[in-house]
Amino acid sequence: MTSLSITFPESLPVSAKREEIMAAIAAHQVVIVCGETGSGKTTQLPKIALAMGRGKLNYPGGRGPMIGHTQPRRIAASSVAKRIAEELKTPLGEVVGFKVRFQDRLSRDASVKLMTDGILLAETQTDPLLKAYDTIIIDEAHERSLNIDFLLGYLREILPRRPDLKIIVTSATIDADRFAQHFGSRNGPAPVIYVSGRMYPVEQRWHPFEESRDYGLNEAIADGVDELWVGGGGGDVLVFLPGEREIREAADHLRKHLAHSPLTRNTEVLPLFARLSQAEQDRIFDSHSGRRIVLATNVAETSLTVPGIRYVIDTASAARWSSCWSSQSARRRLTSGRVAAGAWPTASAYACTTRRIFRGGRALPIRKSCARRLRA
Repeated sequence: MTSLSITFPESLPVSAKREEIMAAIAAHQVVIVCGETGSGKTTQLPKIALAMGRGKLNYPGGRGPMIGHTQPRRIAASSVAKRIAEELKTPLGEVVGFKVRFQDRLSRDASVKLMTDGILLAETQTDPLLKAYDTIIIDEAHERSLNIDFLLGYLREILPRRPDLKIIVTSATIDADRFAQHFGSRNGPAPVIYVSGRMYPVEQRWHPFEESRDYGLNEAIADGVDELWVGGGGGDVLVFLPGEREIREAADHLRKHLAHSPLTRNTEVLPLFARLSQAEQDRIFDSHSGRRIVLATNVAETSLTVPGIRYVIDTASAARWSSCWSSQSARRRLTSGRVAAGAWPTASAYACTTRRIFRGGRALPIRKSCARRLRA
């Protein structure tokens, strides 16, 4: 296999930190990279590992171990693999590929393997010491799924028996210090490298509403879309919803609502959730000339950058408001600023937001001038 020409986009904040990251990886077995949304850590860290001489192509005859890179979801694994392959100017699967349930796009000589954390966890049954890898990147570790927690515990146990193995754990939140302590050794906690995000300005709008028999969440979402697109404003809309049922109901309501206006009747409404087939999930990456609304679960929060999104509507639930405003809700807000300046209207139940403001301890940063109901 011919040597690669690896470049790092200077527009990404992580590129400015690559020398520091390389030095940390060379000196430590585990490195924690804490990067905000849009920092570029997901796509650039595997390339940094390749540039350091890790991965199969850097071994004689291309017979060495791979760089493993986990993602919490299938669509993130496949889309990130395609993106890195494009940046390296190689066909998908040749140097960088992915393996998810029911789909394997890896050649025998591939050096970087994107996969779900469940795939890597399953491989521990046949490869207990994970000798197929010389570098493992656990991306989006802050999500703390059962698979991720098992992997973090398992990797810590095998480190003494794999002194050649390098582990990079990424987190988009302040949980980085906890991961550093988890992988600590007699020399102290694992090093943490902080990388800023690359964001366009994001305007925040808060729109509490009071649900009634004739006015519910779907009506509030439709009103939010109307407000964003008033005056013929362009840009796609990303709507966060709790699950598949809510997405299907909102999609039906929006299609009927948008059909009444000549300007919006051709709007494409696309669902995005984990149970969709790979082909259906990939539709959000297809080029389009008209308006588009993507209705998604938390699959679109972090590693996945949905192209064309200018606006995000976050339908906050009482459970989420009472759990973690500073991480999940903030990440959702930042998705609207990944590709251009955006706005972030929140269509959330009035009772949920007031419970969080007045009973949850910390007050939310609500601007009085923006706090109003979607409709009386």
